[in-house]
Amino acid sequence: MKKSKVISALKLQALADKEKALMALDLLETKAVGIGDHTANDFLADATESLNLLAEADDRLYAIEKYFTTKEII
Repeated sequence: MKKSKVISALKLQALADKEKALMALDLLETKAVGIGDHTANDFLADATESLNLLAEADDRLYAIEKYFTTKEII
């Protein structure tokens, strides 16, 4: 079965969002000193936003896998 270009684009977009979120969380966790001028609330808001983006991307990837991936039955 030919893979839909729409589904492929949606999957790639979700993967990009996942990587963006992981990168942001890594920076917040390991390089926070380089962020500068962040209050604790700003820092936590950025971390929360990144975590939400990660969870949403994982949810989208799960939905694509569940509804748009065919599995061959042998």
